[in-house]
Amino acid sequence: MRFLVGVDIGGTNIVVGTVAEDGSAVFGVRADATRPEEGAPTVIRRIAQLVEESVTEAGRVAHVPRDRIVGVGIGSPGPLDRERGVVLLTPNLGWRNLPLRQLVSDAVGLPATLDNDANCAIYGVWWVGAARGSRYLVGITVGTGIGGGIVIEGQLYHGAADAAGEIGHATIDSTGRRCKCGNYGCLEAYASGPAIAARAIEGMEAGAETRLASYVGGDVSRITAQTVYEAAHDADAYALEVVRETAKFLGAGVANLINILNPDTFVIAGGVTLAGDHLFVPLRAEVNRRAFRPAVERCRIVPGELPGTAGVFGAAATFKTQTWGRV
Repeated sequence: MRFLVGVDIGGTNIVVGTVAEDGSAVFGVRADATRPEEGAPTVIRRIAQLVEESVTEAGRVAHVPRDRIVGVGIGSPGPLDRERGVVLLTPNLGWRNLPLRQLVSDAVGLPATLDNDANCAIYGVWWVGAARGSRYLVGITVGTGIGGGIVIEGQLYHGAADAAGEIGHATIDSTGRRCKCGNYGCLEAYASGPAIAARAIEGMEAGAETRLASYVGGDVSRITAQTVYEAAHDADAYALEVVRETAKFLGAGVANLINILNPDTFVIAGGVTLAGDHLFVPLRAEVNRRAFRPAVERCRIVPGELPGTAGVFGAAATFKTQTWGRV
């Protein structure tokens, strides 16, 4: 069996793993902080080091020979030019016109492919996760930003300019919050991890009663979305309110996509799934209220499986489709 290295580059962390060609296993999962402020060359050296560590560990624990490692699939925030392997722009990383595919390939000595990180995560969930078997899949990943992916009959849909699936930059309030992309009212500006934390802090500064500060030793600046989820699970009324409000924002975005694309499965992946039913119950209710009933009745809304490795599996899968034309 051949093996592929999947590289998932996020705004906060880089995760790398060595994946069996059939998706049956992943070995040597390694992660490190992205730290984009250190510059692209340093980030690429870190990626190469993580690839080396993953391949070495796969050889140690699963006896994977190096000559069976055939390539590296890279998932990166975009927009991208996949044909040239170039990252055109990454608002969360600050990269512009970066020939990432070639730089990583040269650094690790293996052929490489490039695709959008959110596309990869959703493709991974379709390949070996919660959306296995779906014909028409739409998914979003909620983390440092909000990305998305569309899979039709087993193929990622990229659109004319490789920009399909930028769901986080769909406008839900034309005069709303400023987004890092420069637009106003993007879904990402309301429901990404940092946006959830920012909304929670704003409410606290306005006088909301909550125990959130106690989770971070009184340093409100350390509150994250995960802090909000933890407090919600502990029945903090204000944290629950923030999660329910997040569910409404996401529900509006999901309903729009269900009406437009009529998928049979809608996956929500990323850190936001840690909120559990506190998020998914009101989110599904919001979708039911907003979307056309026939479309809703044929679509299951599920949390993504593969926590931490969906993008790794998906990056490996996109190497297969770009190199061999199939998964």
